[in-house]
Amino acid sequence: MNEKLSLLLIIAESSGLLAPLLFILLHVLRQFLLIPPAVLCIAGGILFGTVFGTAYSFIGLFISSLLFYSMFEKMPGVTQKLSKLKARLFGEYRYLTVPQVAVLRLIPFIHYHLLSYCLLERNKGLKAYTKGSLASNLPLAFFYTVFGQFITSFTPTLILILLFSLAMLTYLLREKMTTIKWRDFFHAT
Repeated sequence: MNEKLSLLLIIAESSGLLAPLLFILLHVLRQFLLIPPAVLCIAGGILFGTVFGTAYSFIGLFISSLLFYSMFEKMPGVTQKLSKLKARLFGEYRYLTVPQVAVLRLIPFIHYHLLSYCLLERNKGLKAYTKGSLASNLPLAFFYTVFGQFITSFTPTLILILLFSLAMLTYLLREKMTTIKWRDFFHAT
């Protein structure tokens, strides 16, 4: 995977004015190349600097989220897998809030499109999903672009403290009330 990413970054670096467009396109194609979004955001900070790297990463992540929204109903198998994964990880009747999704996107090993599915489950329409997606992608793009160079020098203890802090923040930002439909509550198992 490092070879693919290195090759793509060399192409983006040498393309001049097309580099931002290629980088945004790389963000859109990232899910098919199995590249984590954090890796591309870090690369954006290295290639374009903090401001432009954050902006290009944010645009690429947002387009990727919109692509997920447009493809969501066309792929029922993926929808069922994400639903089962969400029920297993977060609970069947738990709905994540937008701030929770924003914090969970900072944890690199949580599936990006699972969190997009959680956003879509809570925000049904395009307008609500777009707002939630904008709000949850900005911290990811900013954090990994700005702090990407420092993350590599973190000690394992500091990484564990940071991950624990993010988990606690996710818990504190949770929805305090769960609504379960009558037929689901008394459903025979």
